[in-house]
Amino acid sequence: MNLIDILLVEDNEGDIVLTTEALQERKIANRISVVKDGMEALDFLEKKGDYKDALTPDLILLDINLPKMNGHEVLKKIKAIDHLRHLPVIILSTSTSQEDVMNSYKNYANCYITKPVDANDFLKVVSSIEDFWISVVQLPKKDSIAL
Repeated sequence: MNLIDILLVEDNEGDIVLTTEALQERKIANRISVVKDGMEALDFLEKKGDYKDALTPDLILLDINLPKMNGHEVLKKIKAIDHLRHLPVIILSTSTSQEDVMNSYKNYANCYITKPVDANDFLKVVSSIEDFWISVVQLPKKDSIAL
C-alpha cells in the first residue's frame, strides 16, 4: 500500500488528538501533518518559510473555524492555485450551518462532514473518512501531477 500524506488543518487540540489517534489506530499507511491556522495551512501547501521541505498532501482535512484565515478562505485559495486544486479537501467542522455547507461546496470542497460531539462518534467519522478516501478512492499519484 502506498503511503498517504494527510494534512490536518485544525486549531482545537482535542480534535487534533482524536483525529490523529483515529488515523494512526487503523494502521493504514499514512503520514499526518498538522497545522493550526489558515495562514499556516497555505504556507505548508505552498512550501513557504518553515515548510519549505513539506510534502504535498494527498488529502486535506480542513476545519472552518480557524484563526488568521478561516477554512472557507483557505479552501478558496487552494482551489485557485493550479498545482493544488486537484487535492481533495474534506471540510470537517462543528458547524451545521447551511450557509457553511453551501459555501464549502461552492468553493469546490470534495465533501462536508459535521464533527460529532461524542468522542466515540467522532472516531467513527474519522474512520469512515479513512475507509473511503484512503481505501476506496483512487487519489492521483504524486509523480503524475505536473507542477
